[in-house]
Amino acid sequence: MCLRFVFLLAVQIPAWLRLSRRPPAWKDAEILLLRHQLAVLQRQTAARPKLTWTDRALFAVLLTLIPRSRHNALHLFITPGTILRWHRDIVRRRWAAKSRPKRPGRPPTHRRIVRLVLRMAADNEHWGYRRIAGELAGLGIAVAPSTVWEILKKHGINPAPRRAGPDWAQFLRSQAEAILALDLFTVDLLDGTKAYVLAAIEHATRRIRILGATAHPGGQWIVQQARNLCMDLDQASVSVKFVLHDRDATFHEGFDAVFTAAGLRIVRSGVRMPRMNSIMERWIGGCRRELLDRTLIWNLPHLRKILAAFEHHHNDHRPHMALSSAAPLKPLPPEVTDLKGFRVRRRDRVGGVIHEYQHAA
Repeated sequence: MCLRFVFLLAVQIPAWLRLSRRPPAWKDAEILLLRHQLAVLQRQTAARPKLTWTDRALFAVLLTLIPRSRHNALHLFITPGTILRWHRDIVRRRWAAKSRPKRPGRPPTHRRIVRLVLRMAADNEHWGYRRIAGELAGLGIAVAPSTVWEILKKHGINPAPRRAGPDWAQFLRSQAEAILALDLFTVDLLDGTKAYVLAAIEHATRRIRILGATAHPGGQWIVQQARNLCMDLDQASVSVKFVLHDRDATFHEGFDAVFTAAGLRIVRSGVRMPRMNSIMERWIGGCRRELLDRTLIWNLPHLRKILAAFEHHHNDHRPHMALSSAAPLKPLPPEVTDLKGFRVRRRDRVGGVIHEYQHAA
């Protein structure tokens, strides 16, 4: 603001010096004042022009050079009352700034106390803000619990952590090595029938198992698929503790009894809550986008054939972000060093719907 005012004076003073040779000098000031007023009006489109701080200061300085008897004859859009109001505003803001404290409210918390609060919160995830405040009091540091609350909230830490146990997302992450998710989805065939596909996925390895496909998922068929899955897990030495599936009526008590007899615990997702079985739902969506929506499936044998090819592609080739871009059953190869001799060939699956790229022999 001040630099702009000084610049404005530096521009106007040379013009005033040139005109000051003509007597009387107040006529020159009047001309400069009217010129500046015209410039202000030209850059304003509103009915009442808006003045900046530098405009007000220049008007006040030039008006002091003009006799009071000439003020009314200038036909200015500012009046002496306007200038007095400007002065009152300046005085009011100055005294308000002096009376206002530098930092309102309580004094700031020392940075070493802030670091100690964050350290306690990081070391003890189950401690709340009151527990941390009590621990600080035991060290001789008097800090209000509300201050600890504000420190934790400012740094994105929950001041009152959950006491009843982990939430669903934390449970899935902590038990990923022991969770096997199941789901049943439908596929429309060209012969006018509908097929039901039962699939299972391991949370830890992302390995998919397509257990079967049928047009009539009755009680005996679904129980037999559960028995086959338990035998596969036994042969593969997979340590599973939880079997996760939704509340579909197809997964009846006899289906769950097979897993319970094998020492597994059944975990049912909530009603209309697909996110509780998000990994399985994500695979079904990928299967539809990458395969089923791009293929005309004639009948049930055709469906079983292409699903077997997609299962092999998913487990042996398809990269997964959760596995650092590796496949569930195939680790990443060593990094290529000889790019000049590097050759890649493409292999097609499911009639060219799916492409796989490998090193050329």
